[in-house]
Amino acid sequence: MKYLFFDIECSVVSKNAAKICAFGYCLTDEKFNILEKDDILINPQGSFHLTDRKGTQGLVLPYKYADFKNYPTFIEKSEKIYSLLQDKDTLVVGHATMNDVKYLNLESKRFSLPSFCFEFADTQFLYMNRVNEFSRQFGLGSIAEELGVTFVAHRAVDDAYATMRIAEALCKEEWLGLEKLLNKYEIQLGKIENYEITPPSSKAQILYKAEQEKRKEERERLKVEFHNFADREKRRRAKDGLLKNRSVCFSHPLEIDLPLSKRLLKAAFAQAAFFTSHAEECDFYVYCEGEGGQRLKSAQETKARVLTTAEFEAFLGISENA
Repeated sequence: MKYLFFDIECSVVSKNAAKICAFGYCLTDEKFNILEKDDILINPQGSFHLTDRKGTQGLVLPYKYADFKNYPTFIEKSEKIYSLLQDKDTLVVGHATMNDVKYLNLESKRFSLPSFCFEFADTQFLYMNRVNEFSRQFGLGSIAEELGVTFVAHRAVDDAYATMRIAEALCKEEWLGLEKLLNKYEIQLGKIENYEITPPSSKAQILYKAEQEKRKEERERLKVEFHNFADREKRRRAKDGLLKNRSVCFSHPLEIDLPLSKRLLKAAFAQAAFFTSHAEECDFYVYCEGEGGQRLKSAQETKARVLTTAEFEAFLGISENA
């Protein structure tokens, strides 16, 4: 079995287009000895317009953009790329591989080429299983730094080489070959076939998603219970008090802390407050200390009085046992 570590750079990426300008790869044997390594540079047949994930900050590739018009097109290099990726004796590996596979899919459609058909592993996903952390993604640079791998970021062949070194380091840590390491974490390879892409998966990820869904359902249940309580209690709202003609809004984490949120809302109603779910419309925004988020920003931008739960209690003159 051989391993093909690859990375792709594009001149532009959008929802329906990804113009590939570089296909970097590092082909190795099972012991990570390099058999072949190259940076296939491609004329993207368009200008360069690179942004970050938010679509704002420009990304700079370590190439001379003006040179790309002299390189072969994707069609002219497609035979080599297809043969590398679809070799039955080769395990394909990338980092955040789903992105690169999507780029290949878009380019094959763009030029009316056959669908790619191969399975793939992902060093980012392997690392996530290793540290049992699925709530965020880990960039190639951060993992490489942890494992002592140096490379030139965004040069496709160097990214591919760094991906190989990361896989090698992860294998050496556990004294396992790459395939056995994937099996240890019960990772199912991703796949592209008939222009359909299936992401890699694992038992640990499936359990994580199930737990997240369970927590989401519980949050929704608590939120409904809180708002039902608010609808009932507002009928008992005092006609006069410290918060007469003033509205209060609670943060989402506070709303689902039912013992606290119910007590505070009841005390607010006793001071003639109105309750609103819209942070941008409230006079008082109450949140748990240490929170952030958009709702807090919205309240601050509209000049609402922003108070922690303790500050709100002090303002109302109530204690925890009230």
